[in-house]
Amino acid sequence: MIIANIFLLLLGFVLLIKGADFFVDGSSSVAKLLKVPSVVIGLTIVALGTSAPEAAVSVTAGVSGSNEIAISNVVGSNIFNMLVVVGVCALIKPFVLDKTILKRDFPVNIVASVILLSMMLIGSVLSRLNGIIMLALMVAYVSFLVVSAIKNREESSEEIKTLSPVLSIIYIVGGLAAIIFGGDLVVDNATVIAKAMGWSETFIGLTIIAIGTSLPELVTSIVASKKGENALALGNVVGSNIFNILFILGLSSSISPIAVDSRAVINVIFLTVMTVAMYVLCVIRKKLGRVEGAVMVTMYALYTAYLLYVG
Repeated sequence: MIIANIFLLLLGFVLLIKGADFFVDGSSSVAKLLKVPSVVIGLTIVALGTSAPEAAVSVTAGVSGSNEIAISNVVGSNIFNMLVVVGVCALIKPFVLDKTILKRDFPVNIVASVILLSMMLIGSVLSRLNGIIMLALMVAYVSFLVVSAIKNREESSEEIKTLSPVLSIIYIVGGLAAIIFGGDLVVDNATVIAKAMGWSETFIGLTIIAIGTSLPELVTSIVASKKGENALALGNVVGSNIFNILFILGLSSSISPIAVDSRAVINVIFLTVMTVAMYVLCVIRKKLGRVEGAVMVTMYALYTAYLLYVG
């Protein structure tokens, strides 16, 4: 029986990732046909699309009452992105850090983590008001990025496929259907597996689900590293982590308030500490090499061992 649940869990991941790809391609094509600047497409549709797997899982979990998965999926994805995605890229090829990311985006990432932690410490639940505040901050951040990019005439390096109007709609609808169905499969089967193995929903959300929904970021960053463009890895991770907190948890809690327990608080504290430590390291070193990459991956291995120990 458990084998069938594992298969359905993997199928859910495939549907989430491929559904996000189709949704991004279809939405980007429609935007391009409507003469929307490519930089706006890159900073909005593409960014939202890459966060679609985490969003589908967290929203589905929140609505179904699996609060532990709703929060741990986002927190686990952010920790995985920060330690493993960036760490692996540094191991593949050391890289110099982008000054704009360090001055503009990374501080926002830290502020987002601190805001989430503060909300969790103040109350025992992420309320609809908390969700609306996070969504408002997300809108403000994206608006700032878009205005700044247009003002400085920056263009997205993302190649945008132009499809026919009909095919674009098919891609959008099909992509959304795959994302929604995939999210249901992941949450339902992950919960069954967790109970069968004697694991908590928090553990499976922080590890298996978090890694599965972060696969697009990992694959994208590894490919970029092999092409010698791994300086983009930190930017992808920082942007994704901001979206995960402000957009996904904001959307999830605004739809259905999410209960918070002590374990969730501890994991967000760990995320915040790691985010601040990474920022300090980046500011001091100005680059990330193989030693730093090895330390990051080792930290994640130790963190996973701790999660397995506490259950």
